[in-house]
Amino acid sequence: MSSLSSSSSSSGSSGLSGSQVAAIAGGQVESEPAETSHAPRVSEFFREERFFLVLSVFIGVFAGLAVVCFRFAIEWCRIYLLGSGAQLSTIRLILTPTIAGLVIAILVIHFFPQARGSGVNQTKSALYIFNGYIPFKTAVGKFITSALAIGAGFSLGPEDPSLQIGACIASALGTRMKLSRERMRLLAPIGAAAGLAAAFNAPITAVLFVIEEVIGRWTAGILGSVVLSAISSVVVMRWFMGSESLFRIPPVELRHPSELVAYAVLGIIGGLFSVAFAGGLSVLRPRARHLARWTQYAQPAVAGLLIGVIGWLGAPQVMGAGYEYMDEAIHGRFTWQFLAILAGLKVIATLLSFVSGTPGGLFAPTLFIGAMLGAAVGGVEHALLPHLTASPATYALVGMGVLFAGFIRAPMTSVFMILEISGNYSIILPAVIANGAAYTISRALMPVAIFDILTRQDGLELPSMEEQREENVLRVEDAMRAPNVPVIEGDDTVEKALRTLEKAQQEIVLVRLKPSGWSSLSRAELREFIADNKAGQAVGSLLAFKQIPLLHPDMPLDMVLRYVDRWPVVPVVNRANLRKLDGIVTERDVLERYRDFSGE
Repeated sequence: MSSLSSSSSSSGSSGLSGSQVAAIAGGQVESEPAETSHAPRVSEFFREERFFLVLSVFIGVFAGLAVVCFRFAIEWCRIYLLGSGAQLSTIRLILTPTIAGLVIAILVIHFFPQARGSGVNQTKSALYIFNGYIPFKTAVGKFITSALAIGAGFSLGPEDPSLQIGACIASALGTRMKLSRERMRLLAPIGAAAGLAAAFNAPITAVLFVIEEVIGRWTAGILGSVVLSAISSVVVMRWFMGSESLFRIPPVELRHPSELVAYAVLGIIGGLFSVAFAGGLSVLRPRARHLARWTQYAQPAVAGLLIGVIGWLGAPQVMGAGYEYMDEAIHGRFTWQFLAILAGLKVIATLLSFVSGTPGGLFAPTLFIGAMLGAAVGGVEHALLPHLTASPATYALVGMGVLFAGFIRAPMTSVFMILEISGNYSIILPAVIANGAAYTISRALMPVAIFDILTRQDGLELPSMEEQREENVLRVEDAMRAPNVPVIEGDDTVEKALRTLEKAQQEIVLVRLKPSGWSSLSRAELREFIADNKAGQAVGSLLAFKQIPLLHPDMPLDMVLRYVDRWPVVPVVNRANLRKLDGIVTERDVLERYRDFSGE
C-alpha cells in the first residue's frame, strides 16, 4: 500500500523516520537485512494506517468548522439581503435574487468557474480523474457563491456544496502533507463524508451516501476513515449549533398494516414526480448552456427575478433551502392543496436555479419537494379514507425519502436518512415500501440517474455506481465445464500418473492432494521425474509447493485470470467438500465467455 512522503511534520506524526517516509513516497524501498526486512515493513504499515485515521479526524474537525461557517454565512446573507421580518418586502423579494444572480454570474465566470454545479459530480471527478486533487480556490468559490445564492433566495441547498467543501479541505491537507496518489484519492470521499455529515447533522446518512454514490466500494480501512471523519465533523457542528436534528419530529407510529398500501401509493406518485423533476433538469440544462455566451451573465439574474416573482405572488416558502417550512409541513400547518402547490412551485424554482448555472445543492430542494408531496398525498388519503391514522409527519418524512430515492437514486441512503432524522424505527417499513416503489419506477422510466446524466453533459465519463450495482457479474460457474482431464490421487506414483495420462490421451493430469488441495502435472514433467529416477515416488510428495489456489463456482470470473498463465487447467471445487471437483476452467474458456458476454 502506498505511503506518506517525507516531511518533518508528517513523518513525526506517523512515527516513520524521514528516510523511511521519503523512500516509500518515492516508490523505492531500501533493501534491509534478511532477518529484519519483514518486521519493519509491517510496523510501518500499521503506523501509516494509524496516522491516516488520525488525519481523518482532523479532516472531520476542519470540515465541520467550515460547514458551521458556511451555515452562518447563509443565514447572515438571508437576514441582510431579504430581511429578518416575517413579512418580506416586495422590493427585496424581487430585486435581491435578481441582483445576487448577476453578482454570482460574474464571480463564477471570471473567478470561480469550478464552483458551478452541486458538488457531488465534482468530488467524484477529483476521485477518478484528478487523483483526489481539488484546488482550494474551488472551496472558497463554492463557499461564497453558494452562501450568496441560498441566502438571496435561490432554490438550492447547502448539503452538496458542504460535501465539496469538505472534499476540498481534505485535498488541501493531503497536498500540504504530500501524500501518495493512492491516499490522495481516498481523501476526497473522506472529506466529502465529513462535509455532508455536518450539513445534515446525520453521520450515518453521510457515510452511506459517500460509500453508495461516490466510492461505490468499501474496505475496513476506508470505512474506518470515513466514519471517523463524519463523526468528528458532527461533533464540531453540534458544539456550535446544538445537537437538535434538522426537524422537530412528533411521535411517529404505524398502527395498522393496511396503511402500508397508502405508503405504496405515495411511493408510486413520488417516483413519477421524481422522474418529471429529473427529466426537466436533464432537458433544460444543456439547452441553457448552449445559448450565446453573453446570456451566461443574465441567466442567474433572470432565474432570480422569476423566483422572486413566485415569492411575491404568495409562495416565498420556495425560496432558499426551506427547512423551516418543511418543519411546518411535518407538523400539519398547511392544507394539502397548498402543499401540492408548493411542491410544484419548488420544482420550477429549483429548475430555474440549477439550470442557470447558479452554484448550490439539490439535496434540500429534493427533501422539500418530498415533504410537501408526502404531506399532500397524506392529506388526500385521509380525506378519502378517514380511518387512516398516520399523522402528516409520517407522510412528510416518508415523502422525503421517496423523492431522495427516486431523484438522487440512493435507495439505502434514503431509508437510513429517514431513520436518522426521525429517530424512530417504527417508520422503517413504510419507508422501505415507499422508497422501493419510487426507486423501481424511477429506474424503469429513466434508466440513467440524474448525477450520471449531468456528468455526461459536462463531457466526463465517471463510473456510475447505480449501473455497477445493476450490471451482471460473470462468475466462475459461467465459464467452467465438465472435467475432461484425468484426476489422480496424491498417493499415486509418478509411473501410474504417466500411464493414466497416456491412456486418456491428454497432456495434463489433475492431482488431488491430502488432506485437501489440488495441483497439476504435465506429460513433460512426469517424464522428467522418471528420468530423475523418481518413478516410484508419490506425486503428492513432489508437489508440496505447487498447489493451485482453490476456485469455487460462485467466485468472480476475473479471478481465474490470475492463475491460467501458470496452470493451463484450473480445478473448480465444491465449497462443502474441497476434494470434490465441480468442473475445470481454462484461459480459453474465460476469454470465450467474456467475448460472448460483450456481445449479449
